Amino acid sequence: MLLLLLLTNAFVLLPWAGAGRIIGGQEAKPHSRPYMAFLEITSGIQFYTCGGFLIRPDAVLSAAHCVDKEGSVKVTVTLGAHNIRREEPSQQTIPVEECVIHPEYSRESLENDIVLLKLAKNATINKNVQCISIANKNEGVREGTKCDLSGWGLTSREEDETDVLREVKLKVQNETICQQLSPKYERQSMICVGDENRKKSAYKGDSGGPLVCNEKAYGIVSHGYACRLFPEVFTRISYFELWIREQLKRFSLQDIPGSPSSD
Repeated sequence: MLLLLLLTNAFVLLPWAGAGRIIGGQEAKPHSRPYMAFLEITSGIQFYTCGGFLIRPDAVLSAAHCVDKEGSVKVTVTLGAHNIRREEPSQQTIPVEECVIHPEYSRESLENDIVLLKLAKNATINKNVQCISIANKNEGVREGTKCDLSGWGLTSREEDETDVLREVKLKVQNETICQQLSPKYERQSMICVGDENRKKSAYKGDSGGPLVCNEKAYGIVSHGYACRLFPEVFTRISYFELWIREQLKRFSLQDIPGSPSSD
């Protein structure tokens, strides 16, 4: 069942029980995006899916709203997948040991919509499963830059579905477009993205997936605006780079017996 979070002038690209595809895109070449992660999230009797991406063998980045559920949440990550309805030999399914939501995340405004997932064991890096670099704090992405988005989200407003990874090119937009639609748009921590022709878009189920520009992850699919396919808001990774590095360092310390973080 799709859980809709109703916000003023906004909708969240929330996960869907059963994956679909990106709107206006095309099927990705199998395993051409080896950093992609498929998230299965269980909260009580409810089931959701989201996207994510591998940034270290033990860590996946995604959107905080994907795991921000009432009660206990169980998350499982599948790496190396193309068709998520099949048991492909390339797939690695790993449970999540810890979900670290940014401490200033807001479910109302969707500010700081980022979560780091610590995997219960390291992924095996091979041709089908690889990490992707993230933008550092000094790196920006210019208006007009065309970037790649991939995911298993729904393919249309009619909620058509498919099982394979889809991809689409979207353009970084002038931020005033998003600011005009919502006073909650934050230039420092968000990126305004989309297709002016309203034919291509991320959609429900694509949340948490990466915006990849020049082979580096610059954004995370966060949310859009009610009844619109354009524009969409992505979490700006460069703004959170130091926080991400701090958490990754803590993850490493936890793996060392007797370290301060493992006591």
